[in-house]
Amino acid sequence: MNGEGYDLSKYVVQKEPFYLDIARETQLFKAAFQQKLPVILKGPTGCGKSRFMERMAWEINRELAGHDSGFPLVTVPCQEGLTADDLIGRYLIDGKWMDGPALVAVRHGGLLYLDEIVEARSDTTVVIHPLTDHRRILPVEKLGKVFEAPDNFMLGMSFNPGYQRKIKDLKMSTKQRFVAINFDYPPSDTEREIVVKESGVDEKTAGVLVEIGGNFRKAKKQGKLEEGASTRLLVNAAKLITAGVEPYRACEVAILNPITDDVDVQEALRGGLADVIRNYFPGR
Repeated sequence: MNGEGYDLSKYVVQKEPFYLDIARETQLFKAAFQQKLPVILKGPTGCGKSRFMERMAWEINRELAGHDSGFPLVTVPCQEGLTADDLIGRYLIDGKWMDGPALVAVRHGGLLYLDEIVEARSDTTVVIHPLTDHRRILPVEKLGKVFEAPDNFMLGMSFNPGYQRKIKDLKMSTKQRFVAINFDYPPSDTEREIVVKESGVDEKTAGVLVEIGGNFRKAKKQGKLEEGASTRLLVNAAKLITAGVEPYRACEVAILNPITDDVDVQEALRGGLADVIRNYFPGR
């Protein structure tokens, strides 16, 4: 794949993603796109960062209707094995060049989304620096070329600062190249609406799950858990309930078990979980 005539339609978000704007983050993102500024989303796991990126790609694609390649979303799940060549591209055994996702997005435009960027090696992160300042270029040494990003190109990244702070973090030289939007779990009313929309449960059940999520987040603040219950986990529990799973069991396997492997912690939290379920679902 050398980038010529490449069909990016599979990367364009065709179906409207459900997302509720909470703190005018949509306006901030679009302003950054207009001013050709890269954006980084910071927030806990499962709070809606990736869904927000999908929504922005969908909205901007609609606003750019008529553009040759639209506004595709090219997502890169970052991990320790990710190399600079994985991002930019490499020569294959047969001598043909294959574009990496970064070069695909720079050639054609769109949103290049590096998910959980701090999981990538620092030498990999550095290669995107020229895309984050006024130059908006991607040097590809192996091709002997410098590619200039088109007007409809945008770089977006995300990470969980609360979790990563204990292990690894972005260099300040990287952080200060981005507009940073802070994300958090949504207010209870909004979160209940999200759970209803995403799973099909009734509002009462969604409200119970949101309360349970709040209890687990309090446990995190008290130092009992490393991570609180994300909105994603609440939605997963709701989907199981919709499929006929008993509420307590659904919450146990979709919320409690995924956030801790410590048996003692699970036992300590299991009683409170059962109390909430019994309070709202007598006899279940």
